[in-house]
Amino acid sequence: MPCEIATYGEDVEHDPGAFDAERFIEEAVRHLGAAGVAGVTSSGDYPGCLVAAVIARELGLPGPAPESVLRCSHKYYARLAQRAAVPEATPRFALIDPSALDAGSVGLPFPLFVKPVKSWFSQYARRVDTFEQLQRFVSSPGVRAHLARFVRPFDQLLTRFPGFAYHGGYMLAEELLTGHQVTLEGFVQGGTMRVVGIVDSVMYGDTLSFKRFNYPSSVSAGVARRMTLIAERVMAHIGFDDGLFNMELFYDKRTDALHIVEVNPRMCAQFADLMESVNGVNTYEILVAVATGRRAPALRRQARFSVATSFVFRHFTDATVAAVPNEARIDAIKATFPVTLLSTSYGQGQRLSDTEYEFDGYSYRYAIVNMAGDHEASLERDLAAVRGQLGLRLEPVPPDTG
Repeated sequence: MPCEIATYGEDVEHDPGAFDAERFIEEAVRHLGAAGVAGVTSSGDYPGCLVAAVIARELGLPGPAPESVLRCSHKYYARLAQRAAVPEATPRFALIDPSALDAGSVGLPFPLFVKPVKSWFSQYARRVDTFEQLQRFVSSPGVRAHLARFVRPFDQLLTRFPGFAYHGGYMLAEELLTGHQVTLEGFVQGGTMRVVGIVDSVMYGDTLSFKRFNYPSSVSAGVARRMTLIAERVMAHIGFDDGLFNMELFYDKRTDALHIVEVNPRMCAQFADLMESVNGVNTYEILVAVATGRRAPALRRQARFSVATSFVFRHFTDATVAAVPNEARIDAIKATFPVTLLSTSYGQGQRLSDTEYEFDGYSYRYAIVNMAGDHEASLERDLAAVRGQLGLRLEPVPPDTG
């Protein structure tokens, strides 16, 4: 039976700190309740999936428990749950209070990895080699602003539920992880977890900036099965049900060890058409089915392609966008190549630094191209051709002569 989908509210991901979660939830419950909707969901990370879970509960609709979504989203409480469920896959970690930081409060040896307990796109997540580096980092203006403003709606939601003593103004320190990074995307419905797919994450050189995501993953069937069992145990322990999630993991081939990077309590929108190209099912189909209490569609229907990738264009210094493809050029590329998504983040004349949302702390994301193919060689060939035809051009920012 077809399902009519309507959007509600505005996209606030570019400035979540200005979003009043309590007011939005109150208005949404009143309006959507009167409309008699069959489900409420969001593919957005923050604050989308959090407020959707609260609204769904208030209306008595299918959806993950808000407490479970918050537990996944708060990196410290997520680590506590992971350590209880799969200690062998959980790195050592420690909560850091930036307002009371001293050498004895860290509790982990350097070097270590540090990140806010609530963030996205790896913002303000980095390696620090000494306590002095850690001090400078957590006291930097960007981190201070993040821990005060960015987390406002998150803190509003945390106060609605017991068991969350630590708000969003903390940092998390962790031991360093290495290996082959992947993202396992899945969903839980009626207490049963199913895997949608496992995607390889490829970085730009020796950085934390994502370059591309390849589907299906190159990990062995045995390693994939171990990842699945880890995900099942973690999501069951957290109490996550009737929702989509993705779990990032490292597989260290040298030691055969698996470690969880993080769990995101929502689908990965960037992967939706990759899954459709290879699985025959777009992840949004699953999202709508789960949110409305209907049986999720079966995976691995007849699909057109064998492999797919999402390529991320990044620049590691500020620059001015000198040229972007127009609609006609984009349409011509899609008509020629198996491109399923072509998205640019900036308009002509903009500076990359104009949009903090696209900055991961190391580089600026300025375009994404998703495409499919019959094999790896065809992907590489077509990707090179598309990149050459896009007409995207960046120019250095002129020096400040003031």
